[in-house]
Amino acid sequence: MKKVLLRVSVAALIFTVNAVSAGSLIPTTPSASEIKGADFMKSTTGTWAGKDGKTWYKLNTKDASLWMSTDGKKWEAAKDGMWQDKDGKWLKIVDKSLKWSADGGKTWSDVPEWKWQGGDGVWNKFDKDWTLWTAKA
Repeated sequence: MKKVLLRVSVAALIFTVNAVSAGSLIPTTPSASEIKGADFMKSTTGTWAGKDGKTWYKLNTKDASLWMSTDGKKWEAAKDGMWQDKDGKWLKIVDKSLKWSADGGKTWSDVPEWKWQGGDGVWNKFDKDWTLWTAKA
């Protein structure tokens, strides 16, 4: 009986450790099929809304520099190279990969499918050439 109880306890511990390490603490984004109206179209402006829906961003694809604007006319380099999505996660490009952080920049992980939702509710994603694609939520 003690051996059975010990085996069940060890199995429960392993299951719990695997569940945590499998990404339950890592932010996730829905797959394209889970996004209502997920027909992504190439963006005509190349811009996306930040968390507040009042700041706009665009990417210079030649050097991966991030630019920001509050009026869509005057653009300035985003000094830290980061922006926030609708949920407040920070995003940035690191070593030719899109990363995000849900803990204020302490830890970073890859953004699944390079997709995030802007403050205006529009879904955005980059392709391998850093072209911006959008889909209405």
